[in-house]
Amino acid sequence: MPKKDIPVLSKHHNFSFSFVSNSMAMATTIANRAPKVSVLLCFSIYFALLSFSCSRVLGQSSPVFACDVKSNSSLASLGFCNTSLGIDSRVGDLVKRLTLQEKIGFLVNKAGSVSRLGIPQYEWWSEALHGVSYVGPGTHFSNVVPGATSFPQVILTAATFNTSLFEAIGRVVSTEARAMYNVGLAGLTYWSPNINIFRDPRWGRGQETPGEDPLLSSKYGSGYVRGLQQRDGDPNGLKVAACCKHYTAYDVDNWKGTDRYHFNAVVTKQDLDDTFQPPFKSCVIDGNVASVMCSYNQVNGKPTCADPDLLSGVIRGEWKLNGYIVSDCDSVEVFYNSQHYTKTPEEAAAKAILAGLDLNCGSFLGQHTEAAVKGGLVDEAAIDKAISNNFATLMRLGFFDGDPSKQLYGNLGPKDVCTEENQELARETARQGIVLLKNSPGSLPLSPTAIKSLAVIGPNANVTKTMIGNYEGTPCKYTTPLQGLTASVATTYRPGCSNVACSTAQVDDAKKIAASADATVLIMGADQSIEAESRDRIDLNLPGQQTLLVTEVAKASKGPVILVIMSGGGFDISFAKTDDKITSILWVGYPGEAGGAAIADVIFGYYNPSGRLPMTWYPQAYVDKVPMTNMNMRPDPATGYPGRTYRFYTGETVYSFGDGLSYSSFNHHLAQAPKLISVPLEEGHICRSTRCKSLDIAEQHCQNLGFDIHLRVKNMGSISGSHTVFLFTTPPSIHSSPKKHLLGFEKVFLTGQTETLVKFKVDVCKDLSVVDELGTRKVALGQHVLHVGSLKHSLNVRV
Repeated sequence: MPKKDIPVLSKHHNFSFSFVSNSMAMATTIANRAPKVSVLLCFSIYFALLSFSCSRVLGQSSPVFACDVKSNSSLASLGFCNTSLGIDSRVGDLVKRLTLQEKIGFLVNKAGSVSRLGIPQYEWWSEALHGVSYVGPGTHFSNVVPGATSFPQVILTAATFNTSLFEAIGRVVSTEARAMYNVGLAGLTYWSPNINIFRDPRWGRGQETPGEDPLLSSKYGSGYVRGLQQRDGDPNGLKVAACCKHYTAYDVDNWKGTDRYHFNAVVTKQDLDDTFQPPFKSCVIDGNVASVMCSYNQVNGKPTCADPDLLSGVIRGEWKLNGYIVSDCDSVEVFYNSQHYTKTPEEAAAKAILAGLDLNCGSFLGQHTEAAVKGGLVDEAAIDKAISNNFATLMRLGFFDGDPSKQLYGNLGPKDVCTEENQELARETARQGIVLLKNSPGSLPLSPTAIKSLAVIGPNANVTKTMIGNYEGTPCKYTTPLQGLTASVATTYRPGCSNVACSTAQVDDAKKIAASADATVLIMGADQSIEAESRDRIDLNLPGQQTLLVTEVAKASKGPVILVIMSGGGFDISFAKTDDKITSILWVGYPGEAGGAAIADVIFGYYNPSGRLPMTWYPQAYVDKVPMTNMNMRPDPATGYPGRTYRFYTGETVYSFGDGLSYSSFNHHLAQAPKLISVPLEEGHICRSTRCKSLDIAEQHCQNLGFDIHLRVKNMGSISGSHTVFLFTTPPSIHSSPKKHLLGFEKVFLTGQTETLVKFKVDVCKDLSVVDELGTRKVALGQHVLHVGSLKHSLNVRV
C-alpha cells in the first residue's frame, strides 16, 4: 500500500514515513553499489540518515547555493560570483583561490564547503531514472513534498517508440526536480539515464534501459537528456544536469559467480563501435549531456574509469563533452581493491584523474589524491582541470548565481510536483508502452458492459511498489491492476501465489473463481527479487509454479483468458503462446504509479494498444547454451554461437524486437524511394578502377548525400489508434554486417479508415554504412534491402 505520513514526533512535527523507507533503500543501494561496505556500516548509515533527516527534511526549506551576496555582501567582489563574466573566467577565478586540500574536496560526490568563499557543501548524487528518486543522498521526500510523479520503468517507455514522449517526460521530471531543489529536498545533478544495450535477456538491469537497439537507445537517451537539461532562453544553461551511464559495455551484474566488480568485458572493436558506443555518442553529441559515468567493469583488460582512450580520448576528445566525467560509486576503489589494477591507492587515484575522471562517487579520491600529488604521480594542474569541469557544470546550473528564488526556475515549488497533468502523462506513457503480444478473435478488448464478473488472479495483480521498478521515488499515488480493473467491472481476486517466487501455487482457489467468471485476467511476471541491480537471472522461465498456475487456471476458465506479464526482461512463455485457452497476452513492463489504470484502459478498449517490444524474447534453450559473459554480438557458425539481439541472432524467438499488435490493422504503401544511389568520388580514387565492397566515409563524398522515403500508412480498422512505422535495412553481406537494423521509426495516430504520409530522410553515409572489423565506419556498396512491415524495396548503392 502507498506510504503515508504518520506523526511520530512531537505535536509540532510530522515525520514522513517515506523517509524511513527511503533511508533503508539508500542504505541497501550503497551496499549494492559499494562492494566493500559492510552490512553493519550500511545500517549505521541508515540510522544516521534517519536522525539527520529529522532535522534536515523537516527543518530545511531553502535550497543550497553559493554566492549568497544578500547574506554576505563581500562575496559580490569575487569574480566567480560575477554573473556578467563568462563561465571560463568565473571558473578560473574560483580555482585560483583554492588550496590543494580544498580542491581535492571538490573531486568527490559529497563536495566540500569553503565557508571563507561562501561555498556550501553540495551533494552531487541524485537519481531520476523515471521520476525524481530517493536513491542517492542528494534527494529526499518529506511532508513538504511527500512524493513525485513515478513514470513507467524505462524499458516500457522505450516500447512506446515515441521520441516526443521521451523528451516530455524529461521536462516533467526536471520541473519536479527544480521544484524540490527550491525547498531544499533535491540537488541539481542527476545520474540518469541508463543507456546500456540490453544485450542479454538475463541482465537484472535491462529494465532500466531503452532495450537492445542502438538507434532506439540513442533516440531515447538524447531525447530524455534534452527534456531534463534544456533551459529556456539559454542554450548553454542547464535546468538540471543529466548523466548518461554506464560507459561502456556494461551489462553483467552478478551471474553464476561473475560480478560487475571483477568482470572483464572482452569486446571486439567492431562490436564496441557499432553496438555499445552509439548511444553514448548520441547522448553527448545530439543530447549535449552534461555528464557521462564510467562503469565498474573492465573493457579488454582496462577499468573504464582508468582508461585514457575511452575517457579523454573518446568522450572529451572525439565527442567534445561539455561537462564532467563521474565514476560509478566506488569504482576507483574497486579497480584498486577488487581488480588489483594498481599496486597502491595513490597510483589508482592518479590513473583515474589522468585518464580524464573529474568526479569520484565515493571517498577514494578525497583520501588518496593529496598523497598522489606529493608522490609526483599526478600534478595539481590535472586536479585543476577536473574540478574546473565540475565547477563549470554547477555554473551552468546557476549554483553560483546567488539566490535561486530570483532566478529562472525560482517560482517552482511543491505545487508543481504531482500535478494532475504530470500524473496523466505517467498513465499515458504506460498506455502507449503496453504491448499486445497475442489476441485471439473475440478476446480483447473486453466489453465493460458485457462482462458482469472478472476473475483477477496472480502475484502481481494487486501490487504497488513492483510497478515502479528500481531507482524509484515515492510516487504521487498508486493505482494497482486490481483497482484499475475494478473501476470498470465487478472483480473477484485471488493472488494464486504469495509472491512472484511462487514456491507453492494455490491452484484450486484460483480455478474456482475462473470457472465462474465471464473472463479471467492473470497478472504474473517478476519483481526486484527476480531481476535487479546485482541480480541477474539464471533462466527465462516464469518463476516457481507460475506456469502451472496459468495453465491450470486457463483450463478451468469459462471465458477469455488474458495473461499479463509484468517484468523488465522477457520470458520464455512459449507454453502460453501456443495454448488456445490463453486467448490474449500483454506485456506491461513495470508500468509506473498509474500502471493499473493503464492496464485496464487497454483491456477494456478505452485505449488501442500500440507498444512494440524493444527487445527480443528468447527461448530457454538460448540461455542454456550461451554464457552471459560472452560479449560477442555476431554469430559464429564454427562454434554454433547464435549471436545476440535481432540485428545478429540467427535462432528461434518467442517474440521478436518490434512485435506488437493493435485492435486495428494498418497497411503500408511505398510512395517514393530511389532504386539507385551513386556516391561521387574524386578523380583518381582507387574505387574508380578497382571493385570495392565499401568506402571509407569522407566529407567530400558524404556531403548532401541522402534521399527521402515516403510511405502511405492507412488504418484499415474502425478503431482509432497509434502505429509505429519501422524502417529497417538489410545491408550487403560485407564486414559481418547486421542481418537487418533499424534506420528510423515514426509513431503516427490515425482515426479509423484514414491514412497519412510518413517521410523518412536517409543519410547514406550515416544510415547505409556498416562498421568494419577494425571499428571503422564505411559505406556499404551493393544491394541494400529496405523493409517496412511486409514491404521490401531494393536499393543499389554504387560509385
